[in-house]
Amino acid sequence: MEKHGKITKVSGPLVLASGMEAAQVYDVVYVGHKKLMGEVIELRDDIASIQVYEETAGVGPGEPVFFTEQPLSATLGPGLIEGVFDGILRPLDKVYEKAGDLIASGVTVEPLDLKKKWTFIPVKKKGDKVTAGQMIGYVDETTVVRHKIMVPPNVEGELIFVAKEGEYTIEDVVYKLKNKDVEKGYTMVQKWPVRVGRPYSKKLPPTEPMITGQRIIDTLFPIAIGGIAAIPGPFGSGKTVVQHQLAKWADADIIVYVGCGERGNEMTDVLNEFPKLVDPKTGEPLMKRTVLIANTSNMPVAAREASIYTGITIAEYFRDMGYKVAIMADSTSRWAEALREMSSRLEEMPGEEGYPAYLGSRLAEFYERAGLVETIGDKNHGAVSAIGAVSPPGGDMSEPVTQATLRIVKVFWGLSSDLANRRHFPAIDWLRSYTLYDDVIMDSFDSIKDGWSGQVNKTMALLNEEKELEEIVRLVGIDTLSKADRVKLLTTQMIREDFLHQNAFDEIDTYTSVDKQYGMLEIILFWHKLATNKVNAGAALSSVENMQVKQRISRLKYVPEDKFKKTLDKLYSELKEEFSNLERE
Repeated sequence: MEKHGKITKVSGPLVLASGMEAAQVYDVVYVGHKKLMGEVIELRDDIASIQVYEETAGVGPGEPVFFTEQPLSATLGPGLIEGVFDGILRPLDKVYEKAGDLIASGVTVEPLDLKKKWTFIPVKKKGDKVTAGQMIGYVDETTVVRHKIMVPPNVEGELIFVAKEGEYTIEDVVYKLKNKDVEKGYTMVQKWPVRVGRPYSKKLPPTEPMITGQRIIDTLFPIAIGGIAAIPGPFGSGKTVVQHQLAKWADADIIVYVGCGERGNEMTDVLNEFPKLVDPKTGEPLMKRTVLIANTSNMPVAAREASIYTGITIAEYFRDMGYKVAIMADSTSRWAEALREMSSRLEEMPGEEGYPAYLGSRLAEFYERAGLVETIGDKNHGAVSAIGAVSPPGGDMSEPVTQATLRIVKVFWGLSSDLANRRHFPAIDWLRSYTLYDDVIMDSFDSIKDGWSGQVNKTMALLNEEKELEEIVRLVGIDTLSKADRVKLLTTQMIREDFLHQNAFDEIDTYTSVDKQYGMLEIILFWHKLATNKVNAGAALSSVENMQVKQRISRLKYVPEDKFKKTLDKLYSELKEEFSNLERE
C-alpha cells in the first residue's frame, strides 16, 4: 500500500481524492490516517469518488488514500458457517473483543480464524490432473456441513503435492498444482470479488419445489429450488417474521441471512433464536448450517450496499460445493436507499423518486445470481434460492423498488396490512400474490401427494368466489345467497382460519409437513363437498353451520406430526357419522 492519492473532499461516506489515476473502479482503498476501508465507485481523470464503509468523522482533506489494487473480495473458507459478520465480512464477535460494543473506525479483523486447526481429509492424490471447481479434500466444518476444499475457478493443473490427513490452519498449504512448468501452493481459502458472479457449467431450469413448512406458501404460492421471490409489505405486516420462518424451516442445506439496514433488536432476536432452534432435518442447532450478515440501520450506509453482494457470493461458494442454499435479504428497500444516498452524493441524475437510473439493473444483477446450476469441476447440481423483503413506504406497491423487483422475481408474496391488523399471520394476501413456478413444480407435488394440484385449484377457486360473494353480501345482505353459497363462505372461513393462518411462535404450528398440509386441506374440502350435498338435499343450514366436527378440524394444526395420521382417520369417521345424522329442514 505504498502508492497513494490525497483526499480533497469529505461528504459523509463519500470521499473525493486526487492523484488516483492508477486506481480502477471497484478497487478497495484505505482512506486517511485511520485507514478506513472504502471502494472506488467513480473515476474522472485523476479524481476518484470513494464510498467508505465506515464512519468518516475525523477524516479531512490532505490525508492520504492508500491503494490495494484489489477489488472488494470475500474470503471464502472453513469458518464461515455459524459466523456473524458485518457487511464487509468482519466477524462481529472478533470486532467486539477488539473494540467493544460499537465498531470503532479503522478496526481491521481477519474474516476467518487464522489459528483454528481443521481436520483436512484429502480425496485426491499426487499426480492427479484437476480442473477448476474439483474437490481436493474436505473439512467437517460443523456436524452437519462438510466443507469441500475446491480448486479455485480459472485454475487447473497436475497435483504435485497433497497434504496428508491431519490438522491444518486455513493459512497452511494443503495442495500444490503444476501448470505449464509453473508451481503454486494453495490453502483452504479462496478470495472472490463480491460483485462478480462465480462461474458454473450451465444453468438448469428449476423443477423441484423448495418446501418451507409454511402452508400458504407451499400449497398456494410455492417457490422452486433455485427460484427467486419477493415479500413486499408495509411496516408491521410481518416481512421479517416470514423471512425468519423461511430461514428456519426451508428445504435448504445452507442458510445465508442478510439483515440489510434492519433494526438492531430484530437482528438480536435472530442471533438469540437461531442457536436455540433445533433443525428438524438433523436434530442439531440451526446455526450449524447458517451464515448471518448483520448490517443494522445504525451501521455506515455504504456497507449496507456491499452486504447484499457479500451474502450472494457466500451463497454461490456453497452452491459450488453442490449444496442447496437459501439467501434471505431483509430488506432490499434499505439497500436501495443506500444506493440512492450514494447516488445523490455523486450528483448523478436522479430517476423516479430520487433513486438512481440503474436501480433496476442493480436489483437484476443480485437476483440473477440465484438459480439451479451444474457446477464446474465435479458437475454436481447446486442451487441458490433468493428471497428478498421489500419495504414500500406507506405500503405503496407502485413505488420504484417494488416495481423493479416484480419485473425480475417469479414469486410474489404480497403482505396485507388489513390481514395484519386482523391478526391473520402470515399476512400474505392470497388474492394479490402469485407464483410463476406452479406450472413446472406441480408435477413434483403431484408425485409426492397424488391429487395435490387439483386440491390447490379447488381452494383458489373457492377463495376467489368468496370475494365475489362478500361483495353481494355487502350490497344486498347474506339472506339473498343460496344455501350452497352460504356453505362456500363457511368453507372459505375454515380455509382462512384453520389452514392459511399459521402461528410462527407455536411449537407445533410453526412447521407443517407436506403430508400434513395435504391432509388438513383435504378434510376441509371433503367437509365442503358433504355439506353442499346435504343442504342441496334439504338439510338445515344451521345444523351444518354448528357441526361439532368443525371445531375438531380447526384444532388439526396443533396435532403433532407423529399423531396426525391417526387423528385424521378418526376425524373422517366422526365427520361421516355426524353428516349421516343431520336432520332435514
